[in-house]
Amino acid sequence: MSIFLHAITIEHESEHDLEHDLSTKPNFSVPKIYTAKGDLSKRWYVYFSFRNPKTNKLERMKNIYGKANNYKTKADRLTILTSYRKNLLKLLRAGYSPLENQSVDKIHEPDLKHVRVDKKIEKIKTEYTESTNKIANIELPTQSETKDLGMPLKDAFDYVLKLKKNQVKARTVQDYRLKGQAFLKWLSKNYPNIKYTHQLTKKMLLDFLNEIVINTSPRNRNNFRLTLGTFLQTLEENEIIKFNFIKTIKVLKSIPNRNKTFSLEVEKSIFKHLTKEDPILLLYIKFVAYNFLRPIEVSRLRIKDVDLVNRTLTFQAKNSKLKKKIIPQMLFDEIPDLSNLNPNDLLFTPTEIGGAWDTKETNRRNYFSKRFKQKVKEHFNLNEDFGLYSFRHTYITKLYRVILKDATPFEAKSKLMLITGHNSMSALEKYLRDIDAELAEDYSNLLKE
Repeated sequence: MSIFLHAITIEHESEHDLEHDLSTKPNFSVPKIYTAKGDLSKRWYVYFSFRNPKTNKLERMKNIYGKANNYKTKADRLTILTSYRKNLLKLLRAGYSPLENQSVDKIHEPDLKHVRVDKKIEKIKTEYTESTNKIANIELPTQSETKDLGMPLKDAFDYVLKLKKNQVKARTVQDYRLKGQAFLKWLSKNYPNIKYTHQLTKKMLLDFLNEIVINTSPRNRNNFRLTLGTFLQTLEENEIIKFNFIKTIKVLKSIPNRNKTFSLEVEKSIFKHLTKEDPILLLYIKFVAYNFLRPIEVSRLRIKDVDLVNRTLTFQAKNSKLKKKIIPQMLFDEIPDLSNLNPNDLLFTPTEIGGAWDTKETNRRNYFSKRFKQKVKEHFNLNEDFGLYSFRHTYITKLYRVILKDATPFEAKSKLMLITGHNSMSALEKYLRDIDAELAEDYSNLLKE
């Protein structure tokens, strides 16, 4: 390898701004880095063209690989290739030609000062002379030296998404992706010079979360905090960052939006209205009301999940794998014959019971929520406090109060927990408090003198 190439493939302790004025007809093109679109299985390199003095045309020179491809991360390769590119550009500006076999003697100290590779070029000169024009024992930077700034933020976030892909549901991964992209977009706008993980600070995270709470709500801000905390905690556990700043950022107090329960009169009016206007939406609602499913769980149901022989329903619950529930008689009587339908078809589609519907489950849930708003909420002039969830709350409240008539509160909750599918007594009790299902008995006699 020539002294020219060795001078390029040495990383320097300090670099200066590369902005410069080129002549109208420069002898070389500005060196560029080829990254194979991020593919680490391919070779990355620096490439450039140099003007041939015989033809007066720019000709592509040999690619400069150095030891960049010995590194196994995008950040490390990019760091060392950036160093090569800077060194190459400085040598070209100083007037050195890759077409000539320049000896060490031709490199003078004033030029070396201009190129800013003083000490390491001097080392190469000595080794070059002592080894009879063969360079030996060139000291390249260690891999740890390329990690001063850490991994590029986008690569780091992509890495977390890959790790989480088989650990959480696809819907959760999508939520991580969207919130991660929102943060990176905000960061590029407000802190354009921040590109690497080790450049992140608690102040930046706080600025982002504060903007979220100002523009939306404490609840949305807390959701972003939770997602970013997942990203940073995963990076910390994999030794990509030193500390997860989110741990030291407090959760804001927020009041959750809960759908209210329906009065008996309103509930009856809705069912009567939908019997004529929208039987598909009515059956969808009855799965929520009678089987205590969440709207997203109803949207996941397929024909094969409804076992009319054993009167059971198999579904994917909120925080667990598949669950099984009995189908109560009042819902069983409402379900049409499904025996001739494709087992893999969805139970609910916009136009029929049992059919294909090529869209994500969240889109299916949102579709029926909008349909409920158009067909029910607008017709009965219901405000934002009422939604599909209101039917689940309404019927759990009904059931609990009926059971409570002949049982102690603990017995009633124990029986109710088997029906609703809550994973713990404490979770059920919190849910009952949130929907105001538990009411105290009349205490008038306690106030009398």
